[in-house]
Amino acid sequence: MEGLEQFIRFTGFANITLGHVIMLSVGLLFIYLAIAKEYEPLLLIPIGFGILIGNIPFLENIGMQVGIYEDGSVLNYLYFGVLKGIYPPLIFLGIGAMTDFSALLSNPKLMLLGAAAQVGIFLTFMAALALGFSVNEAASIGIIGGADGPTAIFLSSRLAPDLIGAIAIAAYSYMALVPVIQPPIIKLLTTPEERKIKMKPPRAVTKLEKIIFPIVGLILTTFIAPGALPLLGMLFFGNILKESGVTKRLADTASKALIDIVTILLGLTVGASTQATTFLTHQSILIFILGAISFMIATAGGVIFAKVMNLFLKGDDKLNPMIGAAGVSAVPDSARVVQSMGLKEDPSNYLLMHAMAPNVSGVIGSAVAAGILMGFLLKIL
Repeated sequence: MEGLEQFIRFTGFANITLGHVIMLSVGLLFIYLAIAKEYEPLLLIPIGFGILIGNIPFLENIGMQVGIYEDGSVLNYLYFGVLKGIYPPLIFLGIGAMTDFSALLSNPKLMLLGAAAQVGIFLTFMAALALGFSVNEAASIGIIGGADGPTAIFLSSRLAPDLIGAIAIAAYSYMALVPVIQPPIIKLLTTPEERKIKMKPPRAVTKLEKIIFPIVGLILTTFIAPGALPLLGMLFFGNILKESGVTKRLADTASKALIDIVTILLGLTVGASTQATTFLTHQSILIFILGAISFMIATAGGVIFAKVMNLFLKGDDKLNPMIGAAGVSAVPDSARVVQSMGLKEDPSNYLLMHAMAPNVSGVIGSAVAAGILMGFLLKIL
């Protein structure tokens, strides 16, 4: 009977709480959205299943070594890559090896839209400060507005490691929900006539330009924000592997096998970090709210700035202001949203290549913003 009693005490049924039920429901919702709605399935399925793993109730603090926060557990070792910011630069390496910067190089002024979308980061930073978060925590929360999960994880691993789970989940959640969040904001800020604007085709970009860009881009961005070197260094390294034409095997490995492996580990451990006993707090709820506000402000900032640019442009040079929404870093989902909305307004209006320019510049912009914040705040530590 004593053995039976002990067995029952060890079961999940004996240790389940309302928090576990809530988080298990969230995990199931993520998996549903990934499969039924196809919202970023490569992210939401690992994260959703990770939430299920992290919220199987068990008897804590008895040396079982099964929870992600228990020293010696396998999940704790895998989570080390999140806590120390190891996974984000590897993700950036893969992104660089997959990304074609031709659209940006053919129309460099669109880089301004990627910069404008980062306004959400700094406004949310101030809002988080007003709500009582420390300056380092506020900076880590603000970066969610860039819709760039790896950058959010990297910055919070440096400035606010205690909040890394909530920040990572919020950032990846809003990345996955781009097709839900962005269209209403874009419609609110644009007229039907603006949404029908056709942009002139981008010019052809030479191979030499593509090779020079990652070298010049690395030097310029990291001289401004050395704190972003681990992210931007790997991003531009991956891109030159792709564009050089002589390292195809390395580029293929970075853009396929490596990024897939890291995405699995990152998504699973970030999901598992939502263990109800440590994750469900007042701070986590505030982070989700602030993250949503940050992302909406970033989207609006890009659209509004595109409209402002149109005041100074004439004829075929005018921009379809919807492409400003792609200035957030959710590559390529934001660009696809713009493409889809453009086709609904006019079936002959293809905006994908134009939208990719602010989209990829948003990736660079959010990393630079993270580096700038580190440059200011690491002095305070």
